[in-house]
This record gives sequence, structure tokens and C-alpha cells, in this order.
Amino acid sequence: MSQDSVKKPKQMTKTIGGIDFTFQFPGVRKVIQMSDQSKDRHGNLMSEPYYGQIMDHVIVQPKTSWDYWDDHQDIMEEVFGTAIRFLNGVG
Repeated sequence: MSQDSVKKPKQMTKTIGGIDFTFQFPGVRKVIQMSDQSKDRHGNLMSEPYYGQIMDHVIVQPKTSWDYWDDHQDIMEEVFGTAIRFLNGVG
């Protein structure tokens, strides 16, 4: 496989609340799996598991956890909104 045929990860960095967040697109299949794994039995997207998937697979810097957001509640909504818009715009 040549260097030219190796796909580079699609990333975006945005400063929110004075913190540089780097978002990485995990691939179309993973995005679909994240959504599917975060739905209840009626097909409604549940925020807690979906946000967990975003922390695991999309926000690559800084690494975040639920404990992290206890100290950064003021920017949480903006960060996750940015991550979701990034996922929707890259695929």
C-alpha cells in the first residue's frame, strides 16, 4: 500500500472555554454503531451512552470522562454540540 493511499484521520480543533478540543472522525461505520448502541428499545437516542461514545471515539484531546465534565459543566453542551455537528459534517 502506497503512502498516498493511506487515509489520514479527519480532525478538527476548536477552542471552547479557553481549552483546545481536538475532534477526530472515527469513520462512517463507527458513527452508525455509536448511534445504534445509544438508542433505547423504542429507537430514541439516549444522551448518556451517546456522549460516552463521543468521549471514547471522537474527542481525542483532551481525553475526557464524566469526572472531567463535573469540573467543566459550563462548556459541556457546547463541546458535545460541536462534536455532533463535526460528525454530521464530515461523513
